[in-house]
Amino acid sequence: MKEKNYVIHPSYIIMVLVLAGVCALFFGFSMAYMYNRFQQNVIPVELPPLFYWNTLILLTSSFTLWKAKQCYKKDDTKGYQNTLVITLCLTIAFLVAQIFAWNQLITASITIQSSTMASYLYLISFLHFAHVIAGIPFLCIFIYAAYMKMRSPVTVLIYFSDTSKKRKLDLLNIYWHFLDALWIYLVLFFLINYLMK
Repeated sequence: MKEKNYVIHPSYIIMVLVLAGVCALFFGFSMAYMYNRFQQNVIPVELPPLFYWNTLILLTSSFTLWKAKQCYKKDDTKGYQNTLVITLCLTIAFLVAQIFAWNQLITASITIQSSTMASYLYLISFLHFAHVIAGIPFLCIFIYAAYMKMRSPVTVLIYFSDTSKKRKLDLLNIYWHFLDALWIYLVLFFLINYLMK
């Protein structure tokens, strides 16, 4: 069945609306953090070093997913498959490292009960964590398709010429890069707040 021609495909519009909602959610929590900090005159929490290392892991996963898109455009089957798997491994590494980062906070006696600022830090970082987990099933679908539907030159040709696959890969890239940018914003937000104590 032939797809309709759109100036902008509805999928992109839906993605923009979803990401706008996520932005509003995190911006709202950021403003609530600032309000409570100045209202209660509370010292902000210092981020553990793992938060910064996690930024590098997430940046690298964004880069490998971008590389997967480039491999798709070049019809590079092996490169496409490998970069998708590497992206998944880096994402899991980020999630595991984030659990260790929270453990660093707990070891430093910074818990949800410690202060309002600590509660916000846990809440905001957990929300981001949840959004990363939400993207993993979609990434796994791409990995499954990349290996199961690309077993011969004919199936490879069909896969790489499928416009809906390209669009879905674009949407996955947008979501992944958005999560990366959001994490950088959050780390900088908490760092600047701490430096301004």
